[in-house]
Amino acid sequence: MSNGPQAEMELKGEDVPTVFVPRWHLHRRLYDWVIGLANRRHASVWLATLSFAESSFFPIPPDVLLIPLVMGNRKRWLRFATVCSVASVLGAVLGYIIGWLLWDALHVYFYKIPGITPGGVEHVKELYAAWSFWIVFTAGFTPIPFKLITITAGLFFGANPGLFLVFLLASAVSRSARFFLVAALLYRYGQPIKRWIDKYFNWVCLLFTVLLVGGFVVVKYAF
Repeated sequence: MSNGPQAEMELKGEDVPTVFVPRWHLHRRLYDWVIGLANRRHASVWLATLSFAESSFFPIPPDVLLIPLVMGNRKRWLRFATVCSVASVLGAVLGYIIGWLLWDALHVYFYKIPGITPGGVEHVKELYAAWSFWIVFTAGFTPIPFKLITITAGLFFGANPGLFLVFLLASAVSRSARFFLVAALLYRYGQPIKRWIDKYFNWVCLLFTVLLVGGFVVVKYAF
C-alpha cells in the first residue's frame, strides 16, 4: 500500500498535485494547464467561447474543457455547467441564423464536408419534418456534430417561429442535460475519475478522438 502525503490526500478526497510530465507530452501538459485554469477568473470565458463556437462552426466539443475545469475545482461545477449550457444554446442560435440567412452564400463550403450532398440534405429535410425535436435533441446530447444540425435546422425551419421554438427547446434541454450530467458526475466522483484519467490518460485522449471522428462518420452515413 502506498503511503506519504499523496496517499493521505487521496484518502481525504483532496486533489493530488499534478505530477511532472516531459515537455514532449504536449497533450498531457495542455490538460494540466487547463486544470490550473479552474480557479482563475477567466476560466468561464474560455469555456463559454468554446461552447458557443462548437455549436455553430468549431469542430472541438466543449467537454474537453469542461471536464478538466470541473476536476480542477469541483465546487464550481454548477457554474461551469451553466456557462457551458447557456453559451452552447446561444451558439446554436448563431448556427440556425447561418443556415437560415447565409446558406445560399455558404452551401458550397458545406458540400465539401465528406458525406454531405444535395441529395442527402433533402433526405434530412424529410427527417426534420417528422422528427424535428428528436433530431436536434439527439445531436445535442451525443457526439454527433451539433453545428451541422443547428445550421440545417435554420435552413429548413427558417422564419417559422413555432419551429424555431422547437429547435430552441430541444437545444436547451439536450445541451443542459449533457453538460450538467457530466459536471455532476465529476463533482460526485471527481477524485476517483481524476485518478483513473491520470492512469489511462493516453487511452482517454484516444477515446475522445474516436468519439469526435465517429460523430462525423455518423453524419456521413445519415446524409
